[in-house]
Amino acid sequence: MASILELPDDLLASLFTSFPCRETQINALTTLLHPRIAPCRNVIVHGTEATGKSAIISGLLQTLHNHSPFDLKYSIVKSAECVTARHLFERAIDLVGNALENGSIPGRCETLAALTAELTKLLKYTEPDTHSRFVLVFDGIDRQRDAPPTLLPALARLSEIIPNLTTVFIVTTPSPSLLRISSPPHVHFPAYTKAQYITILSRTPPPSLPNTTDQETTDLWARFTAAVHDSLTRPAARTLPRLRHSCRALWPRFTAPVAAGTHKAREFSKLLIAARAYFQDESVLEPGIQRCGDLSSSLSFSLSNKTRDQDKDNKKSSSSTDLSALLPPIARHLLIAAYLASHNAPRHDNLLFSTWHASGARKRRRGGSSIGGGPATPGGSGPGRGRRAKHRRIARKLLGPGVFVLERMVAIYVATKQEWVGDADEGKVVSGGVDGDVGMAIATLASLRLLVRVGGGVASAAAGAGGGADLDRGGKWRVNVGWEVIRGVGRSMGVEVEEWLVE
Repeated sequence: MASILELPDDLLASLFTSFPCRETQINALTTLLHPRIAPCRNVIVHGTEATGKSAIISGLLQTLHNHSPFDLKYSIVKSAECVTARHLFERAIDLVGNALENGSIPGRCETLAALTAELTKLLKYTEPDTHSRFVLVFDGIDRQRDAPPTLLPALARLSEIIPNLTTVFIVTTPSPSLLRISSPPHVHFPAYTKAQYITILSRTPPPSLPNTTDQETTDLWARFTAAVHDSLTRPAARTLPRLRHSCRALWPRFTAPVAAGTHKAREFSKLLIAARAYFQDESVLEPGIQRCGDLSSSLSFSLSNKTRDQDKDNKKSSSSTDLSALLPPIARHLLIAAYLASHNAPRHDNLLFSTWHASGARKRRRGGSSIGGGPATPGGSGPGRGRRAKHRRIARKLLGPGVFVLERMVAIYVATKQEWVGDADEGKVVSGGVDGDVGMAIATLASLRLLVRVGGGVASAAAGAGGGADLDRGGKWRVNVGWEVIRGVGRSMGVEVEEWLVE
């Protein structure tokens, strides 16, 4: 058995240069994959997103194959390119055949048993040399779609049937019993630290600035990357590619005073104060993202040439207009149904929404006003003479929202869908269940805190507070918007919500 120290010095130098701060992982993988050092049957490579797992393994296998093409051959199967388990099996057989260059045509491979038989035919009898090795890499195998529960344990057993096979599994977070075999070696790719981020980004500095030297530009770039990491690494640049993109996007704005000649490259504090607005708002990184406040201000600016009455109406309904413009139609429809369920008593549902009642029965019962023309006077004069004073009640829309069950809100949504949507869905059958679109709309309203889950224990309260949507039909909810907002949302759909309230 050879040692990693016996390899040529320049063999891994290119990998160390291309992937800095990953020397430990490269040496460990070289030891476990090289056919003449310490090859093993199965290797689990794990780590979070964008830590260099796939790129380093691909580059390392290509380097080792170029160094000893007869000793090591490899194939990399990406689960992201396979839509089913059968697609994964047939893709693996095709790639192995291409790596061996045997010219065989891959056949149908629908099960794990067929995969084992095909790989045995390809590898067991074509590798007579005991020092030769074939490395089969499954990239992102933990996210494989339509995967059977025995996929990973069966793939780990392939090396027991095929002696010269090494199987590498690239996953995000491995479970303790991922392969159901005893102690396979693990190679961990941890997330980069701040010092490692700065080291990596400092190796590719931007071009020199006007009136500055290369060293001054490099020093300013290093301090700039540290400032970007401290301000934007949590909200917008959690990985190395995103941090590099953030630095490239903010660098021209940050160095604009240097290019204009108002500041020098050594005055980092003054440059940071001048560009502090760019470090406080991540919307600069994605120009397509626009805040609601900016959207409403742009709309009001575009309407500035209209009449004064229209401007006043737009200002009064600015919040409802923004909400009706941001929410999709199904979410707006469900929000109105939730408002009606919160402010109407359940005993009035048959009167308002049942198709067995006549359409003329759907009348809003107006309350809160006296029947007579004025109050009765003790002397017997006045329009209200001889009548009893009517009990005054507060309108339901002015009171706080009540609690309703999710099943009642969905029933109101289904009952009013054909009438509110219009002629677009005329003649179609309306389903009475919670489909994917309705469930997604409920989850959207819950995440925006427009619907709030109440009751149901600690777990349900935590789910409602965190924006989750538990689609239990008996779960209790409450609408979290007021009358002015819901009236604007209803009018955006052509619905007068006041006609559907019973006071």
